[in-house]
Order: sequence, then C-alpha cells, then structure tokens
Amino acid sequence: MSLKAFQDAYPDDLAHCYGCGKNNEHGHQLKSYWDGDDTIAEYNPRPEHTAIPGFVYGGLLASIIDCHGTGSAAAAAYKAEGREMGAEPALRFVTANLNVDFLAPTPMGVTLVARGKIVELKEKKVVVEITVSANDTVCAKGKVVAVKMPDTMKPA
Repeated sequence: MSLKAFQDAYPDDLAHCYGCGKNNEHGHQLKSYWDGDDTIAEYNPRPEHTAIPGFVYGGLLASIIDCHGTGSAAAAAYKAEGREMGAEPALRFVTANLNVDFLAPTPMGVTLVARGKIVELKEKKVVVEITVSANDTVCAKGKVVAVKMPDTMKPA
C-alpha cells in the first residue's frame, strides 16, 4: 500500500470537498491509497452517520464511493502519465456519474473498507468500480465516472 493518501496530494485550493478534502475539518476526510493495482480507503462512521440505531446511513456509503472514485481516478491519471501524485499541473477529477447499489445493511461501529478497480482510463475520463465492505461483507457497490475538472471550476 502507498504511504501518502491521494487526497493529501491535492493542492490546497482544491482540497475542500466535504467527502475527501483535507482542508474541510467538518468533512469525512477520506484517505485513499494504492493497494497493488487496486485502491483502498478505510473509514470509521461517526454517530451522526446513523440511519437507524446500529446501522449506517446510505448517503455516507455513496459519499465514500464518490470520493474514493474521484481520488482513484486522479491517482490513475498521474500513474498513466508517469508523474508523481501532486505534481503540477494538478490533475483533479470530479464526478460525472455515480451509481450505487446497496446490498446489505451496514453496521455501525465497524471500519468500512472501500476497494476500487480502474476499469477504464482515458485522457479526460476514468471509470472506477468500488465496493464498500463491513466485516468482510460487501454492503454497497458502485461505479464512478470521473472526468477531469473543468477550468470553470478552478479557483481564480
């Protein structure tokens, strides 16, 4: 597994996302890493992520899939260009499409593990398939179509 999280390589002006931004103290601050050819992130749900007592809110799972997907897309694009993550010019991806299937109730009090697989890699688009597991049970799976962040979204 790589030592530095993908999201920690985002430039400060592009690191405010609620799901994965290192500069958003109120967000999830999801951290994704390489694990061989796949990607991995772990997350411990907090009490405010409760759907009903004892179970995680599905929106958190979608958020984890979303942000792990865009982080994985950026890492794959850097890797394809033979560049170190975070090298300038920055490669930042945003979600063009997100599909999530909820497969099993997700218990609270358990570390969630997101695993991503890059299934398509083009210059401006990366497709990532992701599973989220709790206690080795896949609770949700999703697919993220991530595209290079348009210039209109970059801070002035």
